[in-house]
Amino acid sequence: MSAAAYSSSSLSSSSGLPLPWEVRISRSHNIPYYFNPTSQQSSWEPPQGSDPEVLKIFMATHHSFVLPQAAIAAGHHHHHHHQQAQKSKVRASHLLIKHAGSRRPASWKESNITRTEDEARQILSRFEQQIRSGQTTLAQLALSESDCSSARKGGDLGFFGPGEMQKEFEDAAFALNVGEISPIIKTASGLHLIERTA
Repeated sequence: MSAAAYSSSSLSSSSGLPLPWEVRISRSHNIPYYFNPTSQQSSWEPPQGSDPEVLKIFMATHHSFVLPQAAIAAGHHHHHHHQQAQKSKVRASHLLIKHAGSRRPASWKESNITRTEDEARQILSRFEQQIRSGQTTLAQLALSESDCSSARKGGDLGFFGPGEMQKEFEDAAFALNVGEISPIIKTASGLHLIERTA
């Protein structure tokens, strides 16, 4: 392949990444990253010159690790429950954004949280998009953004069984498959994104 072939367009049409960048899957994390075979560079962040819109669609089409919400909702139908009954514990991580209406509107980040629930939802929606598009992971964001003391562990709550968490949180976590991320879940603590890890 001659170098001239690259010069017509710096973007490879399908993925939105500048040539010769490509998407690879990290074996250790089982999530996509970006790799430049010419310079041997790899990056979790899309490289300079990417087209974020095209890339987002490409990633969603080829590297979707999270089911669309419809599929998660479908998980609530009854035929699932007998399988879940044997699974007495799940392990999950979460990213919590609190607001003024939270049961305890304070966290390690802020002694007095004044944002509204709507503002909290907007913040978390932005994070959700970043996670689902593969720009970052829930664990990475939780470290700096989560209003829960689990933040320093990347949001990890360890294993828990029925009755140990708030009902809405438990229902959402048990409805997920391993590696799946919930839609935004509301509890008395605030708004959560939950990732089931085991």
